[in-house]
Parts: sequence; C-alpha cells; structure tokens
Amino acid sequence: MIWAVSTVSGRYKLKPDPHSSHSIVLEWLGEGNGRRLLDVGAADGLLSRHFTEQGWYVTAIEREPAVASVGAAYCERMLMTDLDRELPEIDGLFDVIVYADVLEHLVDPLRVMTALNRMLARGGLVVISIPNIAHLWIRLSLLMGRFEYTDRGLLDRTHLRFFTYRSLRSLITDAGLCIVRETATPVPIYQVMPAWCHGRWLAAFHRLSSMAARLLPRLLGYQFVVLARREQDES
Repeated sequence: MIWAVSTVSGRYKLKPDPHSSHSIVLEWLGEGNGRRLLDVGAADGLLSRHFTEQGWYVTAIEREPAVASVGAAYCERMLMTDLDRELPEIDGLFDVIVYADVLEHLVDPLRVMTALNRMLARGGLVVISIPNIAHLWIRLSLLMGRFEYTDRGLLDRTHLRFFTYRSLRSLITDAGLCIVRETATPVPIYQVMPAWCHGRWLAAFHRLSSMAARLLPRLLGYQFVVLARREQDES
C-alpha cells in the first residue's frame, strides 16, 4: 500500500490510489534489483523513497535546497540543480530516467530531456507523467472565457509549459524517443473530495472515471503517463 506523503512545502502529495500517475509509474517500473534510476525533479523524495524501497539505486535532481535536503535521505545521491540554468555532471549511465510531473515546470523541457537522455543506458527506459491541458474541464472553462491559475492541478501557477496529447508525442519524438506504453489517468478525486466522502461509492465512481479516461484520453485524461525508449535502441 502506498500512503500519501506531503512535501516540505505542503503543495505536492503522493497520490496513493491505484489509478494515479504515481501508482502507475511505480507499478510499471517494479523491482529495481540494483539497477540505476535518475529521478528528475524529485522534490522531497516523493517517489524516490518508493523507488529505493523497490530496490533501485536512485540519483535525484531537485532545485529547491530545503526540499532537496529532505529528499536526500531517500536516495543514493541528491543533486541540487536548477535545470533551467545548468545541467548536472553525473557519472555513469542509468537504466531508467523518470520525468514525473516536472517537464511542465521547465522553460525548455526538450533541451533538458535531450541532455539528460544521453545518460540512458542501451535498452534503458524513460517514464513521463504530464498534465493534459486539453482536459474537458479546461475546454469548458475556455468556452466560458476562464483561464485561471490555481495552487495545484492542471493550471498550477508554477506550470510554464502546457501539453496536449499531440504536443506531448511531438516532444517525445523530438527527444529521440519512441513510445512503448501509454495510458491516461482520471481526475485525482481523492485529493478533491473531503475525507468524509471517501468510501465504496467514491471508489466505484473513481474506477468508472479511470475507465473513461483510458477510453477517451485526449478529452478525459487528467494526466498522460508514457513509457518510452530511445529510437536507436529499437533497431
């Protein structure tokens, strides 16, 4: 069971339900068995601690010193680097690079991905989770003339870049990657609804919402989760 963990700032929490992007990433990667993983934008070890528990040797990148100092306890190495300003020097190659909820916060995500992906071992994997700006709620909001930033969610005020399914695929292709697996997640309803609403009925509704997101990912997907590898490794 994955339990929710708040960050130092209190803004981000692990989404523990089985339909969330966090749960999907952890499930897809499975046991590390001593392999190396690079967690980009690791915050306070939100995912790194679980990667480590699953047997991965984790190197993490985080730009906020206070947050990184907490996350350092959950990985082999924590690099405090602002990826919009500079790229870290890292020795060795990685079997997996994880970009979980970070690319939308970067000025130039393609530049960062292109550089960091050079550290990917042959046959290695890249995992991306990213919000869908073309979600039905955003489309309806635009019809009403509204585009208002919030403290979290699809219009998190710290988001610098916005992606649809098509533009995400373009980013992945431009970074020299090809998709091997993909899915979409539903609205994280457990973070929206108060605790007293949690129960069997909400769980049933959330399962239906998850099915709908997978059937109509461009319209109802809250986030896209993608597993990819380098194009040259496919040949």
